[in-house]
Amino acid sequence: MRAVTLGVHVLDVLARPVEDIPAGQGSQLLEQIRLAPAGTAGGTAVTLAKLGATVHTAGAIGADHLGDVLVAMLAEHGVDTTHLLRRDGTQTSASVLPIRPNGDRPALHVIGANATYGVAEAPADVIADATHLHLGGPEFLGGEAAAELLRPVRERGAVTSADVLADGDPGLLEWIAPALPHLDHLLPNDAQVRGLTGEDDLVAGCRTLVGRGVGTVAATRGGAGAVVVTATETIEVPAFAIDVVDTSGCGDAFSAGYLRGLALGRSLRDAAVLGSATAALVAGGLGSDHGAFDLPAADAFARDTPTR
Repeated sequence: MRAVTLGVHVLDVLARPVEDIPAGQGSQLLEQIRLAPAGTAGGTAVTLAKLGATVHTAGAIGADHLGDVLVAMLAEHGVDTTHLLRRDGTQTSASVLPIRPNGDRPALHVIGANATYGVAEAPADVIADATHLHLGGPEFLGGEAAAELLRPVRERGAVTSADVLADGDPGLLEWIAPALPHLDHLLPNDAQVRGLTGEDDLVAGCRTLVGRGVGTVAATRGGAGAVVVTATETIEVPAFAIDVVDTSGCGDAFSAGYLRGLALGRSLRDAAVLGSATAALVAGGLGSDHGAFDLPAADAFARDTPTR
């Protein structure tokens, strides 16, 4: 599997456990504060690399210390960062995430350089050699531009996928709609599906997206697992029973596990099981890069861990 993850890259600053924010100049002692490489392109790249894929990641970050740290952390996980462009005059995208005791994560976020990247800057030679192209945050490109990027990739037989970053709403659906017929797999969460389509029922919402041209929708649904919907079938996969520390990056980890499973020739169900396993492994610690697992370890976890 030779994958390119293109789009949103974020440096997360995480702290746990945070029950509430102290008022005024108050302070609070915590168990842990750390940095993590994240984003719908960056976080997915990390887990794909852990699972044995060759991964190039592309996008825009600032020419700042945050960017230096982000590049170094991605490289430590084996991700090729050659095609991360460094921007002067804008900062690397970053989030501050106070993690609740139950794993919930309100976010304070700066979009930064992610908003400056365009299709003309995409590394055409690397994409031409890739077996998979994953767009992390196609809404930053816009549907027409994303379609321009995806169309030739899919026409030559490579696998295309995307995961939106923004909360879903019908306006966002129309904004990215031109890209949908060029996607083999769309990987949103349940709230995004409902927001994008206006459907109360998750499966109905996934079917609406398939009706707009997406090949397969694999939607995560937190502690309830995931659902995979095509034009002809609906597959439900439960979540694994774990003690959740932090849900940051779980969606990106699911995307990576699911795509890696498909690249290995696994069925949609088995690919989603691998996605759920990698998401659970990430949720067991702080940050989207948590866990020193590889593909055999993720498969063993899926085999030996009970589901909810």
